[in-house]
Amino acid sequence: MSVLFPKINKPREWDYRPIYFDEEKEARKDKRLARLRRGAFREEHEKNMTVMKQKRQSKLLIWFVLIGLLVFGIYLFL
Repeated sequence: MSVLFPKINKPREWDYRPIYFDEEKEARKDKRLARLRRGAFREEHEKNMTVMKQKRQSKLLIWFVLIGLLVFGIYLFL
């Protein structure tokens, strides 16, 4: 410790930031926590698989209709 310049600790500064309620942020946090509950990943996977199956079926139907129209058109013109 110095005799001429003694070390004096500074008092703590007041560091207060008010917390405001943000409804959108709370909704995002609740949504994220709801996804992390047990079994949520399995449910999401099953939902995605049913959507993909429906898309695949609709694409297959479109292809059958196009091929049918093509065969009908070839039959009609020949």
